[in-house]
Amino acid sequence: MSAHTEHGHGHHDHDEHDSHDHGSFKSYMLGFILAVILTAIPFWLVMGNVIPKSSTLGVVLLVFAAMQMVVHVVYFLHLNARSENGWNMLAFIFTGTLLFIVMSGSLWVMYHLNHNMMPGMMDTTGEGMKPGDGQHDMKNMPAMHDMKNMEQ
Repeated sequence: MSAHTEHGHGHHDHDEHDSHDHGSFKSYMLGFILAVILTAIPFWLVMGNVIPKSSTLGVVLLVFAAMQMVVHVVYFLHLNARSENGWNMLAFIFTGTLLFIVMSGSLWVMYHLNHNMMPGMMDTTGEGMKPGDGQHDMKNMPAMHDMKNMEQ
């Protein structure tokens, strides 16, 4: 006799697997609808130029991205404080912390790169650099032999 039949388990015991919530059709549809909404609103904000200030728009988009990440983790990956005795949630919090550090560090570096850009390359008109505006054309640069004469 096998060990399962001695303990009164003639078939596979699925109680351990049933304790995990794998989601229902209703929860998957709710997650899908929330994901679509959390994608459509930022798309509309960007394409409709609803928020003209780019720094405010960036913060709003980051908030929507964070909300969408939570929706995906809860509704599709089924991570919560109960699964795997909380280890999944701890791993998720660690990942979120690392993402926050990487994203905020990247934004900080990009801001300072933009802030410390060379003065001749900055666009002060707000219209963007246009070809042929004379400011950045190769035609207006001195020739190499002229630069040698300037140094002397």
